[in-house]
Amino acid sequence: MLADVVQGGEKSARAVLLGIQLPGAADREFASSLDELARLAKTLGFEVVGRVVQRRSRLAPGAGVGAGKLRELAGWTGGSGVIPVGPRTPRRGASGKDAGAGEEEEEEKGVAVEETGDADAADAAEDAGADGAPGPRAGIVLVDCDLSPSQARNLERATGAEVLDRSAVILAIFQRHARSREARLQVEIARLSYLAPRLRETGGGRDRQGGGIGGRGAGESTSELDRRKVRDRIAELRAELARIERDAGTRRRRRGSQPTVALVGYTNAGKSSWMRALTGSGVLVADALFATLDTTVRALQPETVPRVLVSDTVGFIEKLPHDLVASFRSTLDEARECDLLVHVVDASDPAAAAQAEVTLAVLRELGADASPRILVLNKADRLDAAARERAAREWPEALLLSARDPADAALLRERILARFERGMVDCELLVPYARQRVVGEAHASCRVLSESHEPQGTRLRVRARPEVIERLRASLV
Repeated sequence: MLADVVQGGEKSARAVLLGIQLPGAADREFASSLDELARLAKTLGFEVVGRVVQRRSRLAPGAGVGAGKLRELAGWTGGSGVIPVGPRTPRRGASGKDAGAGEEEEEEKGVAVEETGDADAADAAEDAGADGAPGPRAGIVLVDCDLSPSQARNLERATGAEVLDRSAVILAIFQRHARSREARLQVEIARLSYLAPRLRETGGGRDRQGGGIGGRGAGESTSELDRRKVRDRIAELRAELARIERDAGTRRRRRGSQPTVALVGYTNAGKSSWMRALTGSGVLVADALFATLDTTVRALQPETVPRVLVSDTVGFIEKLPHDLVASFRSTLDEARECDLLVHVVDASDPAAAAQAEVTLAVLRELGADASPRILVLNKADRLDAAARERAAREWPEALLLSARDPADAALLRERILARFERGMVDCELLVPYARQRVVGEAHASCRVLSESHEPQGTRLRVRARPEVIERLRASLV
């Protein structure tokens, strides 16, 4: 199912959103989260034709929502609106024959499973009149929360549509946008970790037992075999990813003497646009969620001495799956190990404050929240005078800029350089003629204020960060 969505092979491009508002979620935050799910659906190429929303004290054990809302949801998809009792009817293949031919097919009975959730009878009665399809049929249900495997399966059987929870939607986007080998490995590990507990629910195999060379072990069921294959595949991918991470760590250590800046922020906040504006690089810029998954490192333009390196990182999002955070930890090391963070926030988004807090929460999880930070309110060109004034009051420490304005790009560049200048110190070095390579290192990693040649060697007066000066002094001992 997830692979079909990634490859664009879904049976219908229409989707209906299911939002379940649980205690602790404010109305505005819940509405913003549902709007964001709609943008995620658009990124996957789906047309959102409707929304079904319910407030609950907790997810219903059966399918997440109560019986009334389940029937309303089925009205959008053409399903029965009830969870069948009994074994699931095998899926039919392209030939029209049932998968696992030779086994006796059992018909599913349209009997509703008793709901033990907290939706009251009045709510169920109110929703019971939604059996008729209110609009175009939807072939996919997108749920704005994470479901258990059994809840997703029951929801799928009651609606007759494919069901993707929020984690599955984000994983599908990541898998579709991954380009580099490292990004593909990271996404594949997260995808397999997500699918592993759901193998039994997909109906992909029978639980017959048997043995044989190269097949299942004695007493090993098909689902157990599938899970073992997934575990083995994850182990292989992690071993390959570890080799790539070692190479990336080596590159970061080689850049250790150069000041580094990491662009961080919510997805689609404009980080790649700032990457282009600050470095002149041709990174992909698109008005889509998670358009950037690969870390790109370029020098700040016009170049300075020492060079300042700018890295573009993967965007964050609310309820980012933990498996993705774990898999992309090596990529996000750029944010943890950099000297300065530029936190980009989409000032034109009504949920800008919540998005900024999500970014800070992920940075705390990565251990990067203590790094020096410049806050940039991006897309200022989309704000009117009143919105600009309101943003200035709410974010007094932030820079209200637009990546499309060359003057704003020059201003941010000056602020970045000023931050690094603040931590630099002056020092005088006498480099013996036998160690002239240190002079080259000083020109590459320091700002050389003066240079003179004396009988004992080359005398340099430099300005640089304290750790760089200590390294040069150690080279002279």
